[in-house]
Amino acid sequence: MARYGFVVDLDRCIGCYNCQIACKDEHVGNDFSPIAKPQPTFGHFWMGIKEQERVLSSARIRVYYYPHMCNQCDDAPCLKAAQGGAVYKRDDGIVIIDPDKSAGQKQLVDACPYGAIFWNEQLNIPQKCTFCAHLLDQDWQLPRCVQTCPTDCLIFGDLDDPESRISKFLTTRQGEELYPQYQTKPRVTFAGLPKPVVSGIVIKGDNQEGGFEAKVELVGASGKKRELQADGFGEFYFNDVEPGKGQLTVNLAGYATVNLEVEVGADVTALEEIVLPKK
Repeated sequence: MARYGFVVDLDRCIGCYNCQIACKDEHVGNDFSPIAKPQPTFGHFWMGIKEQERVLSSARIRVYYYPHMCNQCDDAPCLKAAQGGAVYKRDDGIVIIDPDKSAGQKQLVDACPYGAIFWNEQLNIPQKCTFCAHLLDQDWQLPRCVQTCPTDCLIFGDLDDPESRISKFLTTRQGEELYPQYQTKPRVTFAGLPKPVVSGIVIKGDNQEGGFEAKVELVGASGKKRELQADGFGEFYFNDVEPGKGQLTVNLAGYATVNLEVEVGADVTALEEIVLPKK
């Protein structure tokens, strides 16, 4: 028996919404009982996209797109909140809300800390992503959302099969929980989650254009040293920086070296313009 899992590679997600559209195409108006009844046209996003903007500098914004779905938790809060066997976990790890037994059990919506369960007013039942279990039971290899992803950022498969794409992916990249504080043991993890960033822009003190030749060095809280060159706008950013006090050094031929102490937080540490005095 397969043990299904899902990894979302955020470095590859472009926010095209193909996955969301494919989910709608598969489930709206289609009854796949006893797995799931039809998804409403509006209001439900069993697979949806959330966006997060991070201001890296005055001229650079990075947008992250988060495919959002049921996490098929091994310690599922919805299963604990269900009555009369309304929620069950299959041997392959997929959590199913029984569309008949769950009638009237609106508490399941509030039980999910991820906001992945939706209430169908017309049918009076809670509903969510099923990993397209009805297709997997017909020997399909992939859910519809994964099948339609143009950038291959959705990685699905059998975690117990070393030859599966997901197993091979996890040998080179780490899957992280989006909200580890919930402690639900989710089967959906993420690669490329945003990490602390140190960013800034280098300005020549004599008002000359450029700054992109500047060499920027960052020594982190643990003493790890990293170096890069500012881009064509004089901007730079270090990603995945350890939180704590660090030291930033900027060098540019013909200009005085600038040293700054940097307090790295959990999000973006955007420095003021770094002005290099002319020698």
